[in-house]
Amino acid sequence: MSAPTNRRTAGGSPRLAGDAPHLDGARLLDVLGEISRIGAQPGAGITRTGLGAEEAQARAYLAKRYRRDGLVARTDQAGNLIVRRRGADPARPVLLLGSHVDTVVRGGRLDGTYGVVAACEVVRTLARLESAPAYEPVAVAFSNEEGARFPYPFFGSLGLTGRLDLARAATTTDRDGTALPDALRTAGGDLDTVGAAAWPDGAIAGYLELHIEQGPVLADRDIPIGVVEAITGRTIIDITVHGVQGHAGTTPMSLRRDALVVAAQVVLAVERLATGRDLCAVSTVGCLDGEPNVTNVIPGTVRLTAEIRDGRPERLRAAERALVAELSALGPATGTRIDHDLRRVTRPTRTDHRLRAAVVAAADDLGLPHLEMFSGAGHDAQIVARSAPVGMVFVPSRDGVSHAPQEHTDDDLLVAGADTLLNAALRLVADRW
Repeated sequence: MSAPTNRRTAGGSPRLAGDAPHLDGARLLDVLGEISRIGAQPGAGITRTGLGAEEAQARAYLAKRYRRDGLVARTDQAGNLIVRRRGADPARPVLLLGSHVDTVVRGGRLDGTYGVVAACEVVRTLARLESAPAYEPVAVAFSNEEGARFPYPFFGSLGLTGRLDLARAATTTDRDGTALPDALRTAGGDLDTVGAAAWPDGAIAGYLELHIEQGPVLADRDIPIGVVEAITGRTIIDITVHGVQGHAGTTPMSLRRDALVVAAQVVLAVERLATGRDLCAVSTVGCLDGEPNVTNVIPGTVRLTAEIRDGRPERLRAAERALVAELSALGPATGTRIDHDLRRVTRPTRTDHRLRAAVVAAADDLGLPHLEMFSGAGHDAQIVARSAPVGMVFVPSRDGVSHAPQEHTDDDLLVAGADTLLNAALRLVADRW
């Protein structure tokens, strides 16, 4: 494909006159502002959980807005929103751009949603080019990435890559007992025919995801663009400590088998994986539930969930083995029984060097300082990486805050990230990689 002509139209088309092209930044911010009202709760951020009414409303808003711009938008059987140019060649390999529009409970306005809106704006801008691209730019909003309502995160990207566990999906429910298949049907998908959402091998030439960092690195260093080298792997270990329930006033301390006391030792053991032992990047116990949870009763059972993350698979496995070994020793030493169930949610994923190079070149063209870095959070890119080369672009998060109402990135940085995505996409669809 030949380079775009030297022009800029009123709709925000690229201009090339010795400097890099830009998106219509005001329009990007306007769309972000409008979609941020969906699921907003005064003083409590945004709750727009996957496969819920608010996520469906956000997809419907984007579909309507970009159809007005002449694009084609549809929801597939996995609940993903797909946005592409009208008249696009279905046989042409795709440069996929996007993220997700669902949130955690009481989350922020940017996590995922920013990447989707920027992707749609890039596709809209590239649709104005006069030449046929080597790769078709397509935007996607993956469904249920967070898993905040239905505990099946990355549902949409798993569906698009043909890796859904249908048995698990069919039996997954939310806390109110609503079945995932029923919610998916309401959202416009269909588990019975979800196989049709899977793209064939070779259809995706590459995937680029623009995202807020969700951490403090870029903000602390005052660097506007992060080029992701690898996305950390994530292992969840469900742990249950079985002690002996008893009377808090009459049971001598020496005769107690207090499940909560042992669980406290487990919490500290998890923390030491990343701090004292340096076996992984981060380790967390984010959920702990004791029974019977009564003031004057010694807890007999405690359930907790440990999460460990690292960007190198060998370190992640070492941390897993170390924790399992410590649990195996702690049970007999305390007179309790400790059960565990290890779930490897996502494996560490390296990004593609060609896509990284395109992002670096784009940032250089725009005069934007950039930093190669790891992603501490998981993303749909990890799932797509099993089917195609992937790359990621980060912009700073103020104070490193995310998954909270205070999540914020300055407008100029949001526009800079979207411009970087546009310029990287221009290189890639022109087959310069």
